[in-house]
Amino acid sequence: MLELGGEALVLTHDAMLAGTHFLPDQDPADIAWKLLATNLSDLASKGAEPLGVLLSYQLGPDDARFAAGLGAALAHYGVPLLGGDTVAGTGPQALGLTALGRATCRPVPGRSGARVGDALWLTGALGGAMLGLEALHGGPGDPRPYTRPVALLAEGRALAPRVSAMMDVSDGLLLDATRMAQASAVTLAIDSTLPPLACAEARRAEALRWGEDYQLLFTLPAGLVPPVPATRIGQALPPGAAPLLVDGTPPASAAPLGWEHG
Repeated sequence: MLELGGEALVLTHDAMLAGTHFLPDQDPADIAWKLLATNLSDLASKGAEPLGVLLSYQLGPDDARFAAGLGAALAHYGVPLLGGDTVAGTGPQALGLTALGRATCRPVPGRSGARVGDALWLTGALGGAMLGLEALHGGPGDPRPYTRPVALLAEGRALAPRVSAMMDVSDGLLLDATRMAQASAVTLAIDSTLPPLACAEARRAEALRWGEDYQLLFTLPAGLVPPVPATRIGQALPPGAAPLLVDGTPPASAAPLGWEHG
């Protein structure tokens, strides 16, 4: 965040790599959409209003299709492309995008503001992106929750003046909740039966760890009701031996809590 002339500018940058963040043969228009939406989701978690984006683009197999998808995504969110750079190279295609936004309230929400006694809330359902990737691989269902995630900009702006902490769920609910707990110096206790699912109940444990659903995870002081549709999934407790409790105990360490960047 940058203070500039009485305004607070929120800046974020995410990169995507073929074979890691998208399939090498995936529709370039979908790749462009996801690149924009995932960065705008970071702005949403700050309650910021997008001002524009800068693109770093490695030329790929269908640049015209990428440009068409980017144009559609920019138009959908009403965000201008301010500039950037293109390069040619070998190896997996690498893409980067910087999004700039204007904070709509002070203080700007972060992951470090949760306080003991706060309720933990989640917008939307988990597991849609997991099913979307399986659909891309030939499974049943709709790939769009994975290929074209939605940045919850309006929801973020509505929540920002009220929340004590907020972030988007990009790397998995359990991992991102752990990060919020550690940043806030509290223990977050989650009831695993409460988060809504976009997948079958039998896959609940996977959905809590899978990520890429880009829902907003936030805390509110006890008794407050969010101004957007959301589900209360837990609460903030005094710091204990573990930053995260799931159904009263620390999550099993045998499985990763979510997506860990190498």
